Amino acid sequence: MIDKNKLKKIRLIVSDLDGTLLNHQALIGDESKKLIHELIKHEVRFSFASGRLHSALIHFAEELDLKIPLISLDGCMIKSHPEGKIIFESFVKEKYIKKAIYLADKFLLNIALCHADAIYYTENNSIIPRIMDKFGAKYEEVDSYKNYSKETLEVVFASDYKDNLKYVKDKMSFPHSLGLSASYFKSQSHEGIYNLELRRQGSSKGKGLQKLINYLKVVPEESAVIGDWYNDVSLFETKAVKIALSNSVPEIKRMADLVMQRSNDQDGVAEFLELVLKAKKDKY
Repeated sequence: MIDKNKLKKIRLIVSDLDGTLLNHQALIGDESKKLIHELIKHEVRFSFASGRLHSALIHFAEELDLKIPLISLDGCMIKSHPEGKIIFESFVKEKYIKKAIYLADKFLLNIALCHADAIYYTENNSIIPRIMDKFGAKYEEVDSYKNYSKETLEVVFASDYKDNLKYVKDKMSFPHSLGLSASYFKSQSHEGIYNLELRRQGSSKGKGLQKLINYLKVVPEESAVIGDWYNDVSLFETKAVKIALSNSVPEIKRMADLVMQRSNDQDGVAEFLELVLKAKKDKY
């Protein structure tokens, strides 16, 4: 159990969406909705840190009536809602996009370019919308990537050729590529598919949280993070109070200050929000 005084001091809660705040029907639990609104009345702000595009977060922010910057694409962008003010954005250099496209063609890998509002793919990569784990994203087919390389926040690969992906990851990492971060992982929802994501170095959920708390003038120890998956690890490396759900991967559970008894399908986030609200009311 976390000390009540630590919970009392929380002023910002940042939650992952898929597998955390959202159930498998991509819905926010009714209990969480109610508690978030109550916590806002107690001057606790609530935001998201998600691998989704910013455009895929807006619906949920509006559902909760949030008026706060949102961390999208695993920290590549922080954009206020509803004003749309850019707090932070990190574009991949064009030379690396060209290199990634060349390697994808050479090793028969599917590739797409993620912008703030859409994921762009070509006819040769038409399978991308069916095998990509970018929930809620708008996919748009384009004739060429030529006009879409300047504002690319993330380059994504998806393939069942995992050895080829690992090779490309090596070629897109130090010392072959400077200032670039490469993440390789198995797809959550597509059997046999592996993903590679390329971002500008320094873009992660954890770095996004640090930028958000600086912007909101919140002390790191007065924030809390909730997550379940490997892309939440950087959040759990911060000084925030760290909360895992029962469905979280073992690494996240090991790093957590508290593991909830409930899963995302049981509205596990509400279990933690209730603790914070009780601490604010000083009734437990």
